Amino acid sequence: MFDSTSFNYINVLTKAADASNRRKDIISNNLANVSTPGFKRKDLDFESVLKRELGNFKYTSLDSKIKDTRLYKLNPVVYTDRSQFSYRLDGNNVDIDTENVELASETIKYQTLTQSISSEFNRMRYAMGKS
Repeated sequence: MFDSTSFNYINVLTKAADASNRRKDIISNNLANVSTPGFKRKDLDFESVLKRELGNFKYTSLDSKIKDTRLYKLNPVVYTDRSQFSYRLDGNNVDIDTENVELASETIKYQTLTQSISSEFNRMRYAMGKS
């Protein structure tokens, strides 16, 4: 059997890319509702879920952490920002500038994650002698 941590990395990277893509959709929805009175922005938290799961394996290498990661635990959490802070009197708390920055940042993150997945497959293809 082929034993490699590459598949483990790919699985975790795929979960992260899926979460990033979902967050982009949520941010786009926030932007679409920038003029909706009373709308509360939503967001997605994957980073703390990943940190919590990787943090369960203290004093081990990243390879060991990734190998022992339970993929079923890597589920992002969508939440509604119900903070009372709002720039507007109608209760909408979407700030178009902040959302645009978050969307650009998430787009870069998604591109980086998909490039990393592609690089892992390229390394495997190279190791098998199929360039």
